[in-house]
Amino acid sequence: MNDKDTYRMHTKVIQIGDRKIGGGNPIAIQSMTNTKTEDVKATVEQILRLERAGCEIIRCTVPTLEAAAAIREIKKQIHIPLVADIHFDYRMALAAIENGADKIRINPGNIGNPERADSSTSTSSSSFVEYECDR
Repeated sequence: MNDKDTYRMHTKVIQIGDRKIGGGNPIAIQSMTNTKTEDVKATVEQILRLERAGCEIIRCTVPTLEAAAAIREIKKQIHIPLVADIHFDYRMALAAIENGADKIRINPGNIGNPERADSSTSTSSSSFVEYECDR
């Protein structure tokens, strides 16, 4: 298969930190940490290893307010955009935004009813929040 045979669906361009994804932008290498985000040292060490391996966007889970607060320190020590992965509690999205997350990924399938999911976007720009539905 060559470039002429490759089809990419037209998608919306999203800015994540200093990176753009979607549209005609190059495909970005992304990964997710498997450390406890609250453990800043371990999380930063893992992200820096991923950066050296070519990772361009990192995702960290934010299950607690402590994890959300850790984002502020993690961001000071890494060089790629950080996406906060939110499950079950929309308040973690708001806390992650306050602590400098470059983007929020919310899975509305486990965040609760639509009103709860929508309330998490009322304080942020619509391009900042990504809803993912597993259907």
